[in-house]
Amino acid sequence: MMKIIRDTGRSFDLDNFLSMSLVAHLSTVAEDSPRDSPVWFYWREKIIWIIGTASDTFPDRIRKNSKCAIGIVDFNQHTGLFLHAGFRGTATVKPFDEIIANQLLSRYLGTEIEKWDPRFKELDDSNVLICFTPETVVVRDQSYVLPKSGEKCDCSKE
Repeated sequence: MMKIIRDTGRSFDLDNFLSMSLVAHLSTVAEDSPRDSPVWFYWREKIIWIIGTASDTFPDRIRKNSKCAIGIVDFNQHTGLFLHAGFRGTATVKPFDEIIANQLLSRYLGTEIEKWDPRFKELDDSNVLICFTPETVVVRDQSYVLPKSGEKCDCSKE
């Protein structure tokens, strides 16, 4: 069962957040150093799904070491919005499933497959799916108040 950590008193609805078309950063381990891969994702039934292509190296790293982390941020410098969800858990490499892949891709590319960039049409079994199971997730609203119109920010104050 996933443990949700809300330790700052400011939080947000995780499921609504994960329904947005945001970019996740998948962190994996290669020998003794961390690696980061920006990825699209699909949140379904407390699992994060990610597509791995034949040219991606993160599926091999996951096969060797299933421990990984995922960070997802929604940030808008014009409004001060800064929402962060940081996951820790394990991942497994699963065979490609066209239904899950199309659900994931339609979040970013729309539902009309014929209009998708050719790179994303008709993916086949040379691809895999990453099934990430979170153990913990830190959910933090780190939004901030912008200076009022015409005011300058005094960034020297601590």
